[in-house]
Amino acid sequence: MQVAMIGAGYVGLVSGACFSDFGHRVTCVDTDTAKIAALKAGDIPIFEPGLSELVATNVAAERLFFTTDLAGALEEAEAVFIAVGTPSRRGDGHADLSYVYQAARDIARAIRRYTVVVTKSTVPVGTGDEVERIIRELRPDAEFAVVSNPEFLREGAAITDFKRPDRIVVGTEDERAKQVMTDLYRPLYLNQAPLLFTSRRTAELTKYAANAFLATKITFINEIADLCEKVGGNVQDVARGIGLDNRIGSKFLHAGPGYGGSCFPKDTLALIKTAQDHGAPTRIVETVVAVNDQRKRAMARKVIQALGGSVRGRTVGILGLTFKPNTDDMRDAPSIAIITALQDAGAIVRAHDPEGVEQARLVLSDVTYVDSPYEAATGADALVIVTEWDAFRALDLKRIRALMGQPVVVDLRNIYRSDEMAALGFDYSSVGRELSPG
Repeated sequence: MQVAMIGAGYVGLVSGACFSDFGHRVTCVDTDTAKIAALKAGDIPIFEPGLSELVATNVAAERLFFTTDLAGALEEAEAVFIAVGTPSRRGDGHADLSYVYQAARDIARAIRRYTVVVTKSTVPVGTGDEVERIIRELRPDAEFAVVSNPEFLREGAAITDFKRPDRIVVGTEDERAKQVMTDLYRPLYLNQAPLLFTSRRTAELTKYAANAFLATKITFINEIADLCEKVGGNVQDVARGIGLDNRIGSKFLHAGPGYGGSCFPKDTLALIKTAQDHGAPTRIVETVVAVNDQRKRAMARKVIQALGGSVRGRTVGILGLTFKPNTDDMRDAPSIAIITALQDAGAIVRAHDPEGVEQARLVLSDVTYVDSPYEAATGADALVIVTEWDAFRALDLKRIRALMGQPVVVDLRNIYRSDEMAALGFDYSSVGRELSPG
């Protein structure tokens, strides 16, 4: 099948590469000429495990192409995906749909045959209606259907998520479009991945509901972690105890410094605004957003407390900058609020991340970036684990202890055991677990 993907960012590039790997002929279109030139040269602009190899394989097989020419890409396309950004709009928190609507206008001018226009971007309820209106207004004669097909990709595991999905949600009531989407996803459908057809508005809402629910699980276990610290409980054991209940499940029950990333912060906020506009406020989600925002700076206070109440003039080593491991994404990463709060309190910050340093430089200033966790620990008064990269799970702790100015470790991801850290002479604290004897 001939497919066009508008937007060669995270969602568009991963989706396009995976579709091409199924045997479809995919052209990724972007207005950023530098990005397209880089992709043609084999330079992948984002870090995602396995993506570089997947792109290279399918480019070599002449199934994956990159261009700035939308009209050319749509000439033979049976389906065109809109996979552009929908960031939070400044001032009111609504999703900024300007890129989506511009894509709709561009599609209207370019389509020449029956085309299924698929919204892959995360968009509020009713966006598909507006996309259809825009195309119909500009091209009354055009044959097309607008479909919602939200993505459910986790950064760091996106290729696996695309190829082995829990479900594929397709929002359309157009029979011809249903057939096109069934053919497009046939390689997955034959592997019994559930293909769920709904109305377009239902599909749009499903993505927001899923992300809001997962954000709620994270925030819930973080509040339970706070309670555990007060009453002497262990949040990891609580999480196991409730996660073994099939009605709850174990995923997204890992206490930490709060959620971040490209989806949860903006999607929860957009859902809140949509619900308020329609007179059906989502009060639970409103509380989740407020609690999560407060939590990040609370983690900085945890570090300050571990150093006796003051970090002024003291060096704090940070391990992990990205919002999660196996990505270079710094969007709404907890490290941003934590480092900023520590700097506001007078701390000198030295930081290391396996992949995120270049992106971190764009959002964090006055930070000394180093090439290894051991450099981050050298002379530090405290070492803070913010992101649970595998590279941090088996550090040479005796070496770390010898390098540090003071043996204070604040583990915001509960990677290490309190008793083992105490035995090595660390003043160790974590999230939702008993403090070490110190």
